[in-house]
Amino acid sequence: MSTNPPSSRVSFEIRHDEEPSETLLAGFSEFGLAGLTAVQYLVERLDLEETGHVTAERLPAITPFQNGRPHHHTRLFSRPGLDLTVLVGELFVPVWAADSFASAILDWTQGNGVEEIAVLSGIPVPHGPEEHRVFFVATDDYREKRLDGVDIPGMGRGFLDGTKATLVARGLDSSLTTGVYVTPVHAQTPDVEAALRLIDAVRDVYGISVDTGPLEEFAEEVSEYYAELAARLETAQETERPNDRMYM
Repeated sequence: MSTNPPSSRVSFEIRHDEEPSETLLAGFSEFGLAGLTAVQYLVERLDLEETGHVTAERLPAITPFQNGRPHHHTRLFSRPGLDLTVLVGELFVPVWAADSFASAILDWTQGNGVEEIAVLSGIPVPHGPEEHRVFFVATDDYREKRLDGVDIPGMGRGFLDGTKATLVARGLDSSLTTGVYVTPVHAQTPDVEAALRLIDAVRDVYGISVDTGPLEEFAEEVSEYYAELAARLETAQETERPNDRMYM
């Protein structure tokens, strides 16, 4: 029997110094870390600045650091002239706390003029080489706004769980435009090829110019750090991890 505290006891708070853009692009700490790798790389290559962060109470947390300087585990980034705010979520959020986490994000977006959310995510599903591509799961308004004429197919069948499920569910029942980009990932961490596919999707959909050439070097620089994140994911109980089940 799980001894995890109920999600109702978990409290998340989002603090920010500047108003976010109308579009929020997010990547979280998940199997393969492809989405997290992609958004962190975008932050680096687009010269984005930290504009806010998320705090979590009553949840086992991490405090990342770089060059001796600690920083928050979940941060917001943006810059003038780019209509995109990026959420980098390095904290593993167990499935029993995912609804509280997603609800905090949704309350914040509603109160700060965010009209669209897109999530980059890797999924550990059986697949062949021909399925090394990005698929989407998106609300009707997101498809009409962003995916018309874009060569990204819809995911076959299945269901979302955890944070992504709550975000998309809100999109179904409100005017919040919501899309999730998913791609198969392998066990190695980070799955650089999967991250590249997600970045390519962002370039195609949002018209962002970013050089993916240095991604391999970027991944090597943070590989030890990612390995530690992956170890935390592996030690998490099975019931704590989202159970996204999708079929090509």
